[in-house]
Amino acid sequence: MDIKCIRCKGTDPQNNCGRAFCPIVAKAESMFKVREKLPGENFSGSAPTPFVGRFGYPFVNVGILSTSDIVQDAWRYDAPKFWSGQNYDIPSVIDLRSSLINSRFKAQIKDAGRMLGITQEVGIAAKPVDIEVELNKKPVFRLSNEASIAPTGPTASLKHIAITSNPKVDQKVDKVVSDTDLKARDAMVYLYEHEFDENTLSRILSVGVLGLKYSRKLVPTRWSITATDDMLAKHILDEIRDYAQADYLAYFGSYLGNYYLIMLFPEIWSYELFEMYLPRASWNITEKVQYTTDWEPYEGRKTYAENCAGGYYSVRLAVLEQLRKIKRQASVVVVRFITGEYAVPLGVWVTREAARKALTNKPIEFASKELMLKYAQALIKKKFSYDINNALGNSILLKNMKQQKKLFEFA
Repeated sequence: MDIKCIRCKGTDPQNNCGRAFCPIVAKAESMFKVREKLPGENFSGSAPTPFVGRFGYPFVNVGILSTSDIVQDAWRYDAPKFWSGQNYDIPSVIDLRSSLINSRFKAQIKDAGRMLGITQEVGIAAKPVDIEVELNKKPVFRLSNEASIAPTGPTASLKHIAITSNPKVDQKVDKVVSDTDLKARDAMVYLYEHEFDENTLSRILSVGVLGLKYSRKLVPTRWSITATDDMLAKHILDEIRDYAQADYLAYFGSYLGNYYLIMLFPEIWSYELFEMYLPRASWNITEKVQYTTDWEPYEGRKTYAENCAGGYYSVRLAVLEQLRKIKRQASVVVVRFITGEYAVPLGVWVTREAARKALTNKPIEFASKELMLKYAQALIKKKFSYDINNALGNSILLKNMKQQKKLFEFA
C-alpha cells in the first residue's frame, strides 16, 4: 500500500503529499515543547475553560483545562476570535492548546459536587481562574484534535482541586445563572445581545448552569458549540425574515486554508452549504475533489445537518450576522474549499471565523444571477482548477430559484 505520510514521515511533506504544513511534524514539535514543561502530580496553574466530553453519555469526562503554572494572559489559550483577529497560524494555535493540561474526573450530567462546582465557577468566570491541582499520576502527553473542537493537550485523572484566586463573574452572567425560571435559549440570547461571544456562551452552556431549575445538566462541549450557533442563528432569523431582499452579492475570503465563496440572491431566506475537499486536504484521500452539502428552506431545518455537521451551523451564524448588519434577507449559497493548508483540524471556530473574514471583504455586486454564477465559475477555476458547476448543478436552492414562479409573474 502506497501511503505517502508513512513513507514521508514528515520529512518532505511538500514534495510527497502536497500539504504546505505537515500534521505529523506539528504534533511532534508540540510534544517536545510540552514534554519539557509537564508538571508532576501537583501543580498550580491558570484555568481559562472547562471541557465536557461526550463519550459514555450520560456519564462523561469533565475536565478543567489549565496551564502548568500561573499565567497572566491565560485567556489567550481559549480565544478563537482573538486568534482570528491576530491571524494566528496553525502552529501558534497548536502551541497554545497543546500546553493546556486536561485534569478530568467522571460525572453524571445531573451530578452535583465540589469538583463539579469548581468546574462551573471556571466556566462562568469572566477571567481565567488560578487553581491548585493534585492528580492521581503525572499527565500523559496527548494532542487530541477533532473537526468540531479546539485541540486539547496532556490529560490526567483529577484527585483534588482548589481555587486560589477570586473568580470574577459578570453581573449579566450572574443574573441568568441565578434565574432558574429563565429558559436556556432566552439566557443565551440575552447575553449575546449584550456582546458576549459564542465561545463564552458555549462554555457557560456546557457546565450546566443555564435553563429551568430542574432541567439543568452538563452539555458535552462539542454539542454546546453547535447548540449555541443554532440558537443564536434562529434568534437572528426571527428578525431578518422581515427585511427586504438583498442584491446579487458575492463575498470571497479565507483563513487557515479554508476559502469561502458566499453568494447572496434576492430571494426570501434559504441557505445551502457545499464543503469541497480538495485532493490531499484533510479527510480526502482521493485525487479528486469531494464534497458534502446540506440546506434549509425559509422555514428552517427539522433535522441535524449530518453531512456538513457543526460547520453548517457556524457558517450560517456568520452569514446571518452579516444579513442583520446590512438589514437584508437572501437565499444564500456558500461554497467552502478546504485545502491542504488546513492540515490539522482545529475546531468549528475556524469555519465561523473564516466565513466572517470573507464577509468583512467588500462584496462584488451583479446585475443578474447568471453573471454572479459566471463569476463564481471563473474564480473557482482560476483559484482551485475546479469546475464549480459540477457541484452547483446539484444545488437545491438554485434549482428552486429556476423552477419556482414569483408572484409578479401572475400579475
